[in-house]
Amino acid sequence: MIELKEHLKEISGSDYIDADLFIKYSVKRGLRNDDGTGVLVGLTRVGDVRGYIVDEEEKVPTPGKLYYRGIDIEDIANEAAKQNRFCFEETIYLLLFGKLPNQKQLENFNKLLGETRILPKNFVEDVIMKVPSRDIMNKLASSILALYPYDEDPENQSPENVLRQCIELIARFPAIAAYSYMSKKHHFDRESLIIHPSDPSLSSAETFLSLIRPDKKYTPYEAMLLDLAFVLHAEHGGGNNSTFTVHVVSSSETDTYSAIAAGIGSLKGFKHGGANAKVIGMMDEIMKNVKNWENEEEVSAYLEKILKGQAYDRTKKIYGQGHAVYTLSDPRAILLRDKAKALAEEKGMIKEFNLYCLIEKLAPIVFKKVKGSDKDICSNVDFYSGFVYKMLGIPQDLNTPIFAISRIAGWCAHRLEEIIAGGRIIRPAYKCVQPRLKYTDVKGR
Repeated sequence: MIELKEHLKEISGSDYIDADLFIKYSVKRGLRNDDGTGVLVGLTRVGDVRGYIVDEEEKVPTPGKLYYRGIDIEDIANEAAKQNRFCFEETIYLLLFGKLPNQKQLENFNKLLGETRILPKNFVEDVIMKVPSRDIMNKLASSILALYPYDEDPENQSPENVLRQCIELIARFPAIAAYSYMSKKHHFDRESLIIHPSDPSLSSAETFLSLIRPDKKYTPYEAMLLDLAFVLHAEHGGGNNSTFTVHVVSSSETDTYSAIAAGIGSLKGFKHGGANAKVIGMMDEIMKNVKNWENEEEVSAYLEKILKGQAYDRTKKIYGQGHAVYTLSDPRAILLRDKAKALAEEKGMIKEFNLYCLIEKLAPIVFKKVKGSDKDICSNVDFYSGFVYKMLGIPQDLNTPIFAISRIAGWCAHRLEEIIAGGRIIRPAYKCVQPRLKYTDVKGR
């Protein structure tokens, strides 16, 4: 171990790159322009994220908008709410095929998803149960790769074959995530093993809730709220980290299972899909240390401590606040917050809900005070999603997997787009700044 520490010091030194060099060579760190906008690296028709307009070369903040295949996500969510029906399956269809299904097409698609949810024979026992993981995202990725041998035509890159693979994976994600969690509970938490068979007649949200609850029971409102969360997380343009990863990997002409597993690996990170876990941890600390959750001065004071690196994880970040594109508002956060209030009242968690709303109000003010910046920030979807899952009784281990269950719809749409319209392997450049060195014989080192 001492020897490893010695080598770690060497690695830290040899991998260090002076920050001035990034400026010297005009490197777009994080593929971001100097004004914070993303570097344009591709074109897409799948999704669009709007948070500002550019007027005379200046960014002008606007209310956030999210479009799936040109359709406003708010319209999809609001229409489903009016008709009191699930809309995730309709959203999947829209993302994959580029248009909304008619009634007959939707019924057939729902039937196809239900029939396809069934995992290959002995897959649960041989793949999920025999090699459990403490991390469900890790298990989800390895399970997706393990489906490759069960596919009779896994390497076929034709759009027809890839579409088949995508529909199968989208349908199976809820069950794989649920069974992976149940296996983890049994092997590592020493709890009883409960495995329910999936019901082909249920929606994705109903399937997931029924598989993770011992009694399989859930209320219609709970299922509708989870369905909304699925819809809001299904797609977010081609530039988000996991979707861009799927584009990059797909451009190399690898198989669908490898491409989706790569997307899962990206989404797992705390700077991406794992962010809601950070929000929950931060909120737990705030609730423990702030005596009066309704006192704006007391809440503001603790937020200041977090921003100054004096509280929570000392990273100087208020998690769930701010976004790479959205400025004035994140439409996903607004839709989720408005629906969450009714459930908070039902679950006796309205005080906690009001604290979330208060922090959403105070965070921009505290940010400007501490950072001295006029940058517009808003609550993002991660701020409320973890709280919603908490009210639904969904364990924190499953927060990011839920994101994956949703986002695979977007990943698959983008993979198909890359295969059909891409045509070239994505290969950006890196400037090597390592000085040339002479080889030294081992005896003289």
